[in-house]
Amino acid sequence: MRARSFWVTAPGIGEIRSEVLREPAEDEVLVRTLYSGVSRGTETLVFQGRVPESQYDRMRCPHQGGHFGRELKYGYIAVGVVEQGDGMVGQRVFCLHPHQDRFVVKRSAVTPLIEGLDPALAVLAANMETAVNGVWDACPTPTDRVTVIGAGVVGALVAWRLGRAVNAPVELVDIQSSRSSLAEPLGLAFKTPEAATPNRTLIVHASGTAAGLRHALELAGDDGRIIEMSWFGDQLVALPLGEAFHSRRLTIACSQVGAIPPSMRDSMDFAGRMDVVMDTLLHHPELKVLINSEGSFRSLPKTMERLAEGAPEVLCHRVCYEENDPCID
Repeated sequence: MRARSFWVTAPGIGEIRSEVLREPAEDEVLVRTLYSGVSRGTETLVFQGRVPESQYDRMRCPHQGGHFGRELKYGYIAVGVVEQGDGMVGQRVFCLHPHQDRFVVKRSAVTPLIEGLDPALAVLAANMETAVNGVWDACPTPTDRVTVIGAGVVGALVAWRLGRAVNAPVELVDIQSSRSSLAEPLGLAFKTPEAATPNRTLIVHASGTAAGLRHALELAGDDGRIIEMSWFGDQLVALPLGEAFHSRRLTIACSQVGAIPPSMRDSMDFAGRMDVVMDTLLHHPELKVLINSEGSFRSLPKTMERLAEGAPEVLCHRVCYEENDPCID
């Protein structure tokens, strides 16, 4: 068998390659991909070659091909259907796998989709997993005054989940006023940075910019908690940690999806977290508003170039693998 996969061949350059695909062993499955998704923040940094050498091991994704700093097969949002594997043939599954039209993995590496869950919506699973972890790390209380800075997919999902945990509207802040269109269907209050409400007790930063994190410090009230969800790659970030940072007793804490928060490790594991993700996506189809771009797998090299150059209007880009899928190229 042969498969086609997307490789980053040099910073800012990618191509579709053909590779030999082995037959699945007894404890493995062969999956035909229906959709994959592009994680805008991390995958753009990887595509541009901006992963620091010190983070090569930590940033390695499951089933990755090649190496950082050289040619690389990367990605972790794949939804497909099992074609071989006793007892699983025909099941639709999610897998943390790079962009590839067919692949072989251990059975334990795939998560069956809940019956009724649209596989086209399941491309949000990885970002939802990050958002679930982010809310756990934030530990919101019903009385928190919450702002989320950065109305990308992760920021919007975190804001949406936080809105279900507090008793006041959550503000979603972004420099692009056009992002207000996604706030209403998610039950959020949208604000541009200059109109954002100050004196907040909980702020989640997900804009991926140093300016956004500095704005979080400005909006925080006394004893305010700031949860940093952006990953800056090789970018150095300057923050005003003088001024009123100490007198207002502000806290900046990191949230990272690679580990369950310490307070939940005795009662939750990665499989349980993914169960939460799948159940959430099944019951909230309104989240499809976050998928506002799609294209064919064959066009992915050009798509990645466009996303790396900016394309600020794009939230989640969905990659379609079916030849008869009505994709936008």
